[in-house]
Amino acid sequence: MIFVGVVILVVYLLLSAVSAFAVLTLWRLRPDPVTAAIVGVSVAVVLGYVSFRFGTVQLLSQLDARDMSPAESPAIHRLLDRLSDEMGISPPSLKVASFSAPNAMALDPLGRDVVVLDVALFRLLDVDEFEALLAHELAHLERKDGLTQSLVASIGQTLVGVGYLAVSPVTFLATGVALGTAWIQGRPREWHRTVPGRVRLALDTFVGVFGFGFTVFIRSQSRKREFAADARAAAVTGKPLALASALRKLERAAQPRWGMSPLWVYGEVGMEDPISELLSTHPSTDERVERLAAIADESATRIEVQ
Repeated sequence: MIFVGVVILVVYLLLSAVSAFAVLTLWRLRPDPVTAAIVGVSVAVVLGYVSFRFGTVQLLSQLDARDMSPAESPAIHRLLDRLSDEMGISPPSLKVASFSAPNAMALDPLGRDVVVLDVALFRLLDVDEFEALLAHELAHLERKDGLTQSLVASIGQTLVGVGYLAVSPVTFLATGVALGTAWIQGRPREWHRTVPGRVRLALDTFVGVFGFGFTVFIRSQSRKREFAADARAAAVTGKPLALASALRKLERAAQPRWGMSPLWVYGEVGMEDPISELLSTHPSTDERVERLAAIADESATRIEVQ
């Protein structure tokens, strides 16, 4: 155990030295803060863009979706063309697929944008509800929500990576000393009770809190974009209550029958605790319906009776 402890200590000391050398080298070669910020953000944006495009193409290939041609569904394509024209965007291609729960998603891979519709939507929604839901998906394409979220996430991950690199020498040092001394003392499972072990745990907590906070921020922005897409769909179609009705139907159709909730994009099922709400990519259906009802109330024509 002494031999193992010494080996662990030496390995982590070497890792700490190498990471410290890398940090000091980067610090000496650093440009001015403005240039460094521009370069860092540019690299993060490029990586985020490439990751988003390839990820979208891969997701689309995994959906097993087929094209919905104008000859097959002329009425739906006329509706698509009209809504796209009102929004000032090029009509995306339509595809249909079978999901585990009624769903619709807007994807923007390289080339023409795509809206994928679950086959269950055609029997579940009426004409007005379908129009409002389709307008919601087009609003995401109009605002480039998916790409924007991906770029923001990439920039945040880059910042987290830079921060982790900056503290990596201390992290490796604390880990090596904690593990090495615990093995040498014959108590390898008690490494976290040593002083360097507590330092390592404190660093993990700091990184975890920072990462959690960034995740909460990203998810909150995603929920705001859902509200914005709802409002845009209501403005384009003039049917906010139709979208609210569609959301209610989709929520009921997504309710688990055997106690297991599917991943659902129109308000995740069973969001009852605050942590789940913070980490949800979509707001609850109740909140979305309330906002749509408020939009309908504001746009209603009032006649004053004297």
